[in-house]
Amino acid sequence: MALIASLPTLSTRSTIALLAVLAAVGIGLGLATAQVDGERGIPVVTASSDIDVGGIKVDVRGDSDEDARQKGWQIAQREAWAKLGGPAISDGQLQSLVSAVVIEQEQLGGKRYIATLGVIFDRQRAGAYLGGRAQQSRSAPMLLIPVTISGGSAMVYEQRNPWQRAWAEYQSGSSRIDFVRPSGAGSDSLLVNYGQTGRRSRAWWNTILDQFNAADILVPIARLDYQYPGGPVRGTFTARYGPDNTYLDSFTLIAQTPDEIPAMMTQAVTRFDGVFETALAEGKLRPDPTLNQRGIDADPILQRLIAAGRAALANERAAEEAAAAGEGEATAPTPTPVPTTSQVTASGTYVVQFVTPDAGAFDATLSGVRATPGVRAAATTSVGIGGTSVMQVSYSGSLDQLAGALRARGFTVTQGSNALRISR
Repeated sequence: MALIASLPTLSTRSTIALLAVLAAVGIGLGLATAQVDGERGIPVVTASSDIDVGGIKVDVRGDSDEDARQKGWQIAQREAWAKLGGPAISDGQLQSLVSAVVIEQEQLGGKRYIATLGVIFDRQRAGAYLGGRAQQSRSAPMLLIPVTISGGSAMVYEQRNPWQRAWAEYQSGSSRIDFVRPSGAGSDSLLVNYGQTGRRSRAWWNTILDQFNAADILVPIARLDYQYPGGPVRGTFTARYGPDNTYLDSFTLIAQTPDEIPAMMTQAVTRFDGVFETALAEGKLRPDPTLNQRGIDADPILQRLIAAGRAALANERAAEEAAAAGEGEATAPTPTPVPTTSQVTASGTYVVQFVTPDAGAFDATLSGVRATPGVRAAATTSVGIGGTSVMQVSYSGSLDQLAGALRARGFTVTQGSNALRISR
């Protein structure tokens, strides 16, 4: 109110200009907030370690509606056990292994029971019968990016969608794949989007994988083609993985009406899990060696040898330059001190701010710091493209030594209290 009250004292042109600036700032803040506002996130179900077998269809009749349902459940339990490759056991033993029966869809009436069911077996009890099938090792944590392509546009977490919901509700406890599934809320829609799947920068991928504690990437793509309004929907599903978006497999499903899309998505998720498990068994889903290259410490003796070699090389270059300059009697160059054991092995973690006007500068700076001698690890804690980003650097030496090492790499370094600011 005070600002508005003071406007009449300004000239008409100044007042209009000030109002335009305020409007632009308000619009900018509104757009920035709109990027992460709205109901985007779908909470991910807690992954149980039990063995889940779904998609079992039954159609039975009984003496009553309830009798038909009980018979349908018994049939579903036997078929689920057969899918797992379990040995022949009595119905009583089989019943003792079942933790729950999941009703995916059912119709009951006229002493008839038609349903699609899932059966969950207790892993500890069923494992005694299944042997190695229940004890198979799992993959490394894999960040899941579910992409929906429809009408020429691609979407991940920009808004809630059936593909995201199918993955969020998938019970992955029995899978050999350790899925890392973002909820899509908050900044997830900015960090994880379709454009990210086309990037090849390991620095960018490392930043995102650090946020979700994942080792590699899985990209299940669902392309939906509507034949005509209210008619069949053709779903083309493609499995890709890794920072290079490598192709794994693809398949096609059809929903007869748009109302059947959620069921088609649920079926596709199960198929994808099988595709990823097959790739894991074939050795294709091993974490990319170019990702997460952090915390690799060289042996202190090797570090001293490297430092001594660099010092000797620097002395030789200085002597050659002095001789080439035609100076009278070449003086012996001052030897570069070789770090002692205590200097090499002493380490600390320091905050380093760095200017990042664009993505290329971000990658170059991060790579340059990691390649600096003595740096054990460098991980970003804040990314600000167009401004200043922040990283934490683990260095084998003091803050002064780190500043000197970065200057030797061509950085302009401003030193503060337990922190540095660098730029090129």
